Amino acid sequence: MFLSVRVPRFCSVQCQKEAWPEHKRECKCLQRVYPRVPTDSVRLVARIIFTLLNDPAADSQELYSITQHQSHLDEMSEEKREGLVQLCSMLKLYLDSDVPQLPSGLDPMSLIARVMCNCFSVSDGELQDVGLGLYPSMSLLNHDCRPNCVMMFVGKKLELRAVRRIQPFEELCISYTDILAPRVERRAQLMDQFYFLCQCQRCSDDQSDCTMLGGEESRWTIIRDSLPHLETLRHEEKWAELKQACQALIGENSAAVPDSNVYMLRVLDSLMDACISLSQYETALQYGTRTLIAYLLHYPDPHPSHAVELLRVAKLQHYSGDVEQAERTFTQVTHGSDHPLVSEVCRKLAECQAERRRL
Repeated sequence: MFLSVRVPRFCSVQCQKEAWPEHKRECKCLQRVYPRVPTDSVRLVARIIFTLLNDPAADSQELYSITQHQSHLDEMSEEKREGLVQLCSMLKLYLDSDVPQLPSGLDPMSLIARVMCNCFSVSDGELQDVGLGLYPSMSLLNHDCRPNCVMMFVGKKLELRAVRRIQPFEELCISYTDILAPRVERRAQLMDQFYFLCQCQRCSDDQSDCTMLGGEESRWTIIRDSLPHLETLRHEEKWAELKQACQALIGENSAAVPDSNVYMLRVLDSLMDACISLSQYETALQYGTRTLIAYLLHYPDPHPSHAVELLRVAKLQHYSGDVEQAERTFTQVTHGSDHPLVSEVCRKLAECQAERRRL
């Protein structure tokens, strides 16, 4: 079950007609609550309810039904439970008389809690969030901070891809959180959202953060505490201000904090984004190149995040005229041979090779 969080746009009349049976009921609900906008989780829960009412057997077709998902209601704080009550009120208003009764075995609060604890952020090939989805069978997968699998989306379809050789009977694991984060942050997010203390090998190793948090603590703490402000500037697309803030942080702290420090790495990524948005591609390439060694260090196994960073830098290399280096960088991008992003890489590779032949 997938929900796009953006305004629907259709590539053709035919596409619109095919999607209309799914969208028409939701459009009616959105008109009812306008100008209020329901949260993504409320809209997703409503779609799940519509699906189960239209096809009661849909849930049983999964390896793991919705009713078997953990809700963690008993472990939630009063503040979170109050938030759920408000979401239930919005869901009731959103559905109104269209759904007089929920499917058997489900109540609004537990259903919303199950969705919020088990849904996935749906992303495009460059890992930009485009929606929210619930994939019940994938919820069987447990967490590890160094997983042997990653999830990749091809449109709405969710694929599980191995990132290293898996031994017979070895458990398949994914990461529920950003593995490019220190242990304290990973554990805090996992406890807040999934209600468990991670005891994986990486979290049990007291030295696991030595590289991630390299440099003088007093300096990288300043960088870490500046990240919310940088994210606000990025969200508001204030690219000149973002560039200035990032360059100031790097200039003041680079002697004491290496590029491999995860907070410094985030600043470098933000600065590259700002430079690209300002069409300052040469400068973007300088900072993007600095991120590659750190990405390789923190992602010892093939990983989509590393692949996307390689692609971004390779595009800048190609634009700057370094065709040979761009070709070498492009060949490292791996999302799986049938992923749309790989088609783009192959096209860029062909362009690089054609340009080299002309030189």
